[in-house]
Amino acid sequence: MKNEAIAILTGGGPAPGMNTVVGSVAKAFLKKGYEVIGLHKGFTGLFREAPATEHITFLKADEIFNLAGSFLRMSRFKPSDEDFEKNFNLKFFTDNNIRLLVTIGGDDTASTANRIARFLSEKKYPIANIHVPKTIDNDLPLPDCAPTFGYESAKDKGAVIARAVYVDARTSGSWFVMSAMGRSAGHLAFGIGEACHYPMIVIPEMFNKTPVTIDKIIRLIVSAIVKRRILGMDYGAAIISEGVFHELSEEEITRSGIHFTYDAHGHPELGKISKACFFNTLLDQRLVELKIAQQTRPVELGYEIRGQTPVAYDLTYCSELGIGVYKLFSEGKTGCMVYVDGCGNVEPLYLKDLQDPTTGKIPPRMVDIGSDRYKAVTDNILTALTPADYEAARRYLADPEEYDFCRILNWDESDL
Repeated sequence: MKNEAIAILTGGGPAPGMNTVVGSVAKAFLKKGYEVIGLHKGFTGLFREAPATEHITFLKADEIFNLAGSFLRMSRFKPSDEDFEKNFNLKFFTDNNIRLLVTIGGDDTASTANRIARFLSEKKYPIANIHVPKTIDNDLPLPDCAPTFGYESAKDKGAVIARAVYVDARTSGSWFVMSAMGRSAGHLAFGIGEACHYPMIVIPEMFNKTPVTIDKIIRLIVSAIVKRRILGMDYGAAIISEGVFHELSEEEITRSGIHFTYDAHGHPELGKISKACFFNTLLDQRLVELKIAQQTRPVELGYEIRGQTPVAYDLTYCSELGIGVYKLFSEGKTGCMVYVDGCGNVEPLYLKDLQDPTTGKIPPRMVDIGSDRYKAVTDNILTALTPADYEAARRYLADPEEYDFCRILNWDESDL
């Protein structure tokens, strides 16, 4: 009889540390006598007769564990209910004597893994499923604000670029408009902006008391530009989370002139447009209208962030996550995510306890704008107009009240 085996797949987009997880999972199970089979193209192979697979040896695991990208080819394939009923490839599991499916990915991958775990349980298939949470967006709801793997490395690479951009701004007397990934939440933009002391950080969570509009985003940047002028600084940078696009109404999107294509999960494919160029163009138009002479430049933080080589934090964290998969499996856990706390302790997080009971999806973790951390950045790093600046701001603006940071967001003093 064949040795018992495990299968590993990666879903969504790449993130620093994916190979570290795969390599660490493989090493842990190979040492215990299991065979390790890698599935290429994500969940696709589980719903096809002939999945693309590759046996992972200890040598292969050692070759890949510290590399960027994903050795296993990825996919955003989302199986339908009909796929589960008609196309699920149980034969792949039985022929290879697979006892565990390890899935590595973000919120969509986790949600699909949850469906698979539930399906296997309902059909009484004796196959465990353990998920490893990945996303540079940092928006999976892990306990104690634990980051999702890949976030710290992506933030580090983004901060390297953002620091260089800020040096250029200060040297040339320019303003830069930077965009960062983050489909739903603003963690990446906020983290980079905080690290580099950007005077304006725009994330979707800020608009908790007013709808997101393009005009408000532009006014926030102008507010920072004018405030810095008052402080004697003719340079700066604003970073905007792409998540604000998801909060725009259909009317706003139509009026913007952007025509989105959508991925398999129904999300606008924001990577196909430059958000930085879009907002920079609109900012230039507003500055001309206001007769404020200011050189501006766009910078898009895009896929190079996802392809960053993992920093030491993620190399360590992802190793612990991968080894933690074996620990949970040996304890009989299934249908869960592996969670490693700040002390290195491994615990299961059950997908059914995290999902929305109506949709079955795992809701994103948003930036907590009520936290001391966020308020410290707002109070001490962001620079924007307040009522105390109105008189000085009239040199640049006829109606400085319309560019007041709190008024734009419909905030009051208790929100700061």
